[in-house]
Amino acid sequence: MATPMERYKKLFVGEALSEIHRYPLVSQELSSILKLGYRRFPKNVQALIFQDTLTAFRLLPDMQTSAAVSAAQLLLKSVEAVLPKQKRNLAIAELKHSKVAMKRHSKTREEEELDSPQLPEDVLRHIFSFLDVASLVSAAQVCRSWNLAAYDNNLWQKKYDLLFKDSSQSLTQKTDIDWRETFKNSYIAENLSKALRSTWGYCWYCDSIVWHNSLRCPKEQCRLKSGGKLVDHISTQQVVEYIMGGLQSNTYSSESESDEESVYGLWAYPKLAF
Repeated sequence: MATPMERYKKLFVGEALSEIHRYPLVSQELSSILKLGYRRFPKNVQALIFQDTLTAFRLLPDMQTSAAVSAAQLLLKSVEAVLPKQKRNLAIAELKHSKVAMKRHSKTREEEELDSPQLPEDVLRHIFSFLDVASLVSAAQVCRSWNLAAYDNNLWQKKYDLLFKDSSQSLTQKTDIDWRETFKNSYIAENLSKALRSTWGYCWYCDSIVWHNSLRCPKEQCRLKSGGKLVDHISTQQVVEYIMGGLQSNTYSSESESDEESVYGLWAYPKLAF
């Protein structure tokens, strides 16, 4: 039987933190694991979680997004509530250093933007029209010029028409529509009943929490064994139980959370930072 340390390592928290588009979500997940399970874990797991927490704070200057800053602040609250004094002080000091570095990086990037030639906004809009929604959201956080191009109303109208064909015709007759906001609201409503986001889930065939695609385990052998069966949504509390000793068949209940909680559950559905 796998140890708590082995199970925690299977989550690949440290690796996921280095990916800009996953950093906010993983930091939030780490925050919840700290609050819900840190004191229950053996010391070797506590040490690894602490290292991942320091890593999260250390990587913050490389993220340069408001979502990343908010996630780091949430993680800080868990650090202050759970960690013993010495570790708490080390983590807080690490975050302070990162915030200073982040301000320096931000100033340097602003100066570079002013000195470097920028692509015309219409060219950026054309390039962005080929991006999927998640990539478009990420592109909006790169710099001011990209942000302006990525917020283009016509661009979001095309995204809306593509995903919500049935309802787009009734809206096209209206004027002054904020298509980005309309897309966001429709996307959220759609996913209250359809689990189509790429995120974490529990696969019973490999006994692992996996980063799945369309709620299916990425491992080919599992897909073959399951016949393409969807992986289960799990709450952060269930992640803690998994680390401690694995999930039993009666641990998981799709009725334990409301639809809205499921959509916004940390390990079930990451929020898109619209």
